[in-house]
Amino acid sequence: MKTYLVGGAVRDRLLGLGHGDRDFVVVGETQASMQAAGYKAVGRDFPVFLHPQTGEEYALARTERKSGRGYRGFVVHADPAVTLEEDLQRRDFTINAIAQDGDGHLIDPYGGARDIEARVLRHVSPAFGEDPLRVLRAARFMARFAGLGFTVAPETMALMRAMVASGELAELTPERVWQELRRAIASTTPSAFLRTLHDCGALAVVLPEIAALYGVPQSAEHHPEVDTGVHIELVCDMAARLAPGDELIGFAALTHDLGKALTPADVLPRHVGHESAGLAPLRALCERLKVPLEHRQLAECVCREHLNVHRFGELRASTAVELIARCDGFRRPGRIAQLAVACEADKRGRTGFADIDYPAGQQLRDAHAAALAVRASDLPGELQGPELGEALRKARIAAVAAATGKKP
Repeated sequence: MKTYLVGGAVRDRLLGLGHGDRDFVVVGETQASMQAAGYKAVGRDFPVFLHPQTGEEYALARTERKSGRGYRGFVVHADPAVTLEEDLQRRDFTINAIAQDGDGHLIDPYGGARDIEARVLRHVSPAFGEDPLRVLRAARFMARFAGLGFTVAPETMALMRAMVASGELAELTPERVWQELRRAIASTTPSAFLRTLHDCGALAVVLPEIAALYGVPQSAEHHPEVDTGVHIELVCDMAARLAPGDELIGFAALTHDLGKALTPADVLPRHVGHESAGLAPLRALCERLKVPLEHRQLAECVCREHLNVHRFGELRASTAVELIARCDGFRRPGRIAQLAVACEADKRGRTGFADIDYPAGQQLRDAHAAALAVRASDLPGELQGPELGEALRKARIAAVAAATGKKP
């Protein structure tokens, strides 16, 4: 049996990165011969098998032929006559089209190792243009590898622009867009995902609420980067720095300023009320992409409250307790720490602001801790219903005032 290690495991080894799952391609076999050798068939759309001892995936070498629109419109052909080179040719990028045999020798017919050295993301063949999902994958790979110096090859960017112009991206399901987005915002450089999609025109198709922020000016005093789209890029990267791999905070960072796209032109560069204005487009985005409820709820808190958190030191104790309650911080205490981090990412995600202190975040945490320490069981036992709720509110306000020096 001729087996080859392929894909991400080979790529990441050449990049000097750790890798997770290993995938293998098998050449010259059939489903019957694989099962006879003890492999368990698990593939639904194409023949994939699990190794009887390791449980790792082994796929028969295959080719794909376009048969319809969208990323599902393909006919898969797996046959013992399919060569390793033909299997590698159907892959998206040259850096993913490298195989390694059992002796450690590389089979690299499309120059993937060279592109890894040059830090270039390049499509393998014109067949790249047949799958609209690959535009999102290109952007997501940039979110992961931009920090290593990767750029998109000019010819690949040109092909991606042509794919957008063809209208094929409309075939992408909301679920697939969300899956790529959530992986991108949990990467090291989410800005590269946004910038890549923006540069090829895809951002306006898959995330129109975000695309609408580019070119919208802000006050240079508070936002030296001026462009709101650039600000969002900086905030997403700061969120990735403050909370690595946290897609909840990443999504909240991405969507906190959607209301700025709705500011009337005669008011610019000020954005009065953009926090409340941003809730409608945020909810529309979440509905369209079927964003999980936990992501939606934190994103709404950050969108609605980020300016209040920025001026948290000025708030009265009663206002602070109301803010915490609006964010469900007594039933879901972890949300307040997430809110603090997302707001810090907003404040520091501005040109020249990356290393500033953000005392408001700690002030919010301190107030939350003081209010959270007050228990209903600490209050007189005869209180019930609304009376108990009001007494608990007042006790929390008093506790916050005592712990922070705020006026009640």
